Amino acid sequence: MDTIHYISSDVISLELLQEIISQNRKLELSEEARVNIEKCRAYLDAKMESHGEPIYGINTGFGSLCNVKISNENLSKLQENLVKSHACGTGDEVPHEIVKIMLLLKIKSLSFGHSGVQLKTVERLIDFYNNDVLPVIYTQGSLGASGDLAPLAHLSLPLIGEGEVYLDGFRQPAKKVLEKMGWEPIVLQSKEGLALLNGTQFMSAYGAYVLLKASKYAYLADLIGAISLEGFDGRIEPFNELIHLVRPHKGQINTAKRFQELLEDSEIIAQPKKHVQDPYSFRCIPQVHGASKDTIDYVKRVFKTEINSVTDNPNIFIETDEIISGGNFHGQPLALALDFLGIALAELGNISERRTYQLISGLRDLPAFLVSDPGLNSGFMIPQYTAASIVSQNKQYATPASIDSIVSSNGQEDHVSMGANAATKALKIMENLERILAIELMNASQAIEFRRPLQSSEFIESFLKLYREEVPLVTEDRILHYDIEKSVAFLNSFQMDEVLFE
Repeated sequence: MDTIHYISSDVISLELLQEIISQNRKLELSEEARVNIEKCRAYLDAKMESHGEPIYGINTGFGSLCNVKISNENLSKLQENLVKSHACGTGDEVPHEIVKIMLLLKIKSLSFGHSGVQLKTVERLIDFYNNDVLPVIYTQGSLGASGDLAPLAHLSLPLIGEGEVYLDGFRQPAKKVLEKMGWEPIVLQSKEGLALLNGTQFMSAYGAYVLLKASKYAYLADLIGAISLEGFDGRIEPFNELIHLVRPHKGQINTAKRFQELLEDSEIIAQPKKHVQDPYSFRCIPQVHGASKDTIDYVKRVFKTEINSVTDNPNIFIETDEIISGGNFHGQPLALALDFLGIALAELGNISERRTYQLISGLRDLPAFLVSDPGLNSGFMIPQYTAASIVSQNKQYATPASIDSIVSSNGQEDHVSMGANAATKALKIMENLERILAIELMNASQAIEFRRPLQSSEFIESFLKLYREEVPLVTEDRILHYDIEKSVAFLNSFQMDEVLFE
């Protein structure tokens, strides 16, 4: 197993990102990346000596202050002031897993040699990553337009010995940690502060993190949906490939195929049915789950491009002797994709809750609320309430953030993406989906017991056996909060790496 990932111009896919994270690989710069960074920095230093005109972000103010020229002796102070003044985040702390991805993606973006940073600056970011020195960053403050300014300012503060970090599980001043590690604060050179703060690494890290979970839970939605179908004594015909080949959406075809595989040799699905059709929440699983999978695939393509891009401003092009100010920091591609992803995940939860509702409704020879002696026992009555509440919240979170824009920086930044809000909402929707599917699994696993002695497929029975080791069958009322929490933990721990990147 590789223990080091070398940062180079090679593409980082989501599959590779998952490997780097899960295998806890250390980062190092390739020789190619080192040369690119050093050549770009040398070019910029030479340009500063020979060029007397203002160059945005290098010897000027920022945003609407772009026409204010800064003297050469104040350029380091300018960059330090930028980092400090933009550290205006608030709200909850960004999860540590996402902070670490932010570090990796910022290192990757700076390594292409179009940003003008010092080699030592990138190496210090790698030191942070490799030693789990994780800056304290906050979820609120970015408009997702001039890059993720506030979050990336907090990411960058420890470089200059400011702000706070986590190390060994403790939150502490960055200055103290630098001293402990024997690291001198970085003296930022021209453009470096702007290179660090401009960029989409907050949105990108959230999106990548959610996508890694989304792929797994799209699979689990199928698996749990198949258990619900068994518990409901549903029909297999809606999963016949002939139906889907005449409407050949990729996700729809793959979902139907997966259900055929999951239910292969099931005695329950094979038994004669009294009913002609199932409700849509069962019958239309290929169409609904499939559409969400197709959305996830689209969003993966957007993020694969983004995490392998240069997203600061201005960009330096040595070959053509140009420093060009543009808008690669604008988060619109991510904002739209994150909103779309949130909607797709919310819909997986929406249809899941409907299956839960059908299972507790006393239909198909199932007892009301899936418990013996209903009346004395309320059984699974209230977990459906919980799922319905969470589904409703997801519908509110799924309202697109990207349709909003608020003018900022005295009108210079007159259209923003609000992609950072789309990113944090997408994570909340993902976490809610975990709980909704956990509740469906509780109900589905309970319902299938009323089909005994018939057996489901070998795979489903083995899955249920593992689940029952954590969450026993409900024979009489008990506190189901604990069952929900154990079910969520069971799904989170479930390993299915081979299906994540079909």
